[in-house]
Amino acid sequence: MTETPLLIPALGAVYGALAPWVEAALRVAVGALMVPHGMRMCLGYFKGTGGPVDNVPAVAALYDRKGFHPGWFWAYGTVLTQFVAAPCVALGLFTRPMALPLFALLALSAWDHLKYDGWFWNRMGIEYPGLWALGALYFLVNGGGRISLDHLLLGFEF
Repeated sequence: MTETPLLIPALGAVYGALAPWVEAALRVAVGALMVPHGMRMCLGYFKGTGGPVDNVPAVAALYDRKGFHPGWFWAYGTVLTQFVAAPCVALGLFTRPMALPLFALLALSAWDHLKYDGWFWNRMGIEYPGLWALGALYFLVNGGGRISLDHLLLGFEF
């Protein structure tokens, strides 16, 4: 890869020092912020903050209505993604394999929201899940980075 030219070359050392920390912060956000979403959607926490579903059977019924059959398969896949894969991404543990279901869930969600709800996040549109999907895709491609459990335990970005 070639070096990216810097707008202020004198800050090169600062950018270099901050880059792994910013990448880790993004990874934590992409993974950890999915957990409360799952708590609301699948366990019924945070009433009045989102869609009408608040338990796994309701999630399964929603998936069935939207054409994702069988709904129970997708509902339990959502539960595992939000409560296992997403925290692993946040920690940088088995980052690439865990980012795969996270990306798949978010990309399908973005496509579904675009189809039914349009663009804007305040109308349940693609903006929100689309941006999350891109974040998950970044870690699927790049791994957990230097500040991750993968790097600490395995010595490389898995």
